Amino acid sequence: MGELSHLNAAGEVHMVDISNRLSSCRTATAEGFIGMAPELVELVIAGKTKKGDVLAVARVAAIQAAKRTWELIPLCHPIALTGIEVAINPAEDGAGLRIEVVASCTGTTGVEMEALTAVQVGLLTLYDMVKALDPAMTISGVRVLRKEGGRHGAWRHPSVND
Repeated sequence: MGELSHLNAAGEVHMVDISNRLSSCRTATAEGFIGMAPELVELVIAGKTKKGDVLAVARVAAIQAAKRTWELIPLCHPIALTGIEVAINPAEDGAGLRIEVVASCTGTTGVEMEALTAVQVGLLTLYDMVKALDPAMTISGVRVLRKEGGRHGAWRHPSVND
């Protein structure tokens, strides 16, 4: 464990100065799950809910959230994202959906927060779109799976086997 970079020598919160960092290609992949009735998963995947293509709306919401992360998380820097990929698929057990987001940029700070924010907002959008059909849906398992670039190089979550 290193020191927390958002604290200065006096222990006060500040925004980290990244002006002396080298620019590099950076990516971060995050995932999250929303548990729901298997019948609802089938309706959502088929696009047969009354609200239409719920998956398309969630993908756009995730992209939009990634682009605005710096406005939501107080100490995040604005980042010129170069790409956001959003995949939404049935969970392995069929009792929910899994969102995976890959965020990328060329810059002086990482994109983990953008990937995580995109996942969360995508999941919240799915919940909002179909909550009337299954108010017991549960959001869980949001985490960074892997990241590349920057001072620390490549990293992957210990549970990832790729």
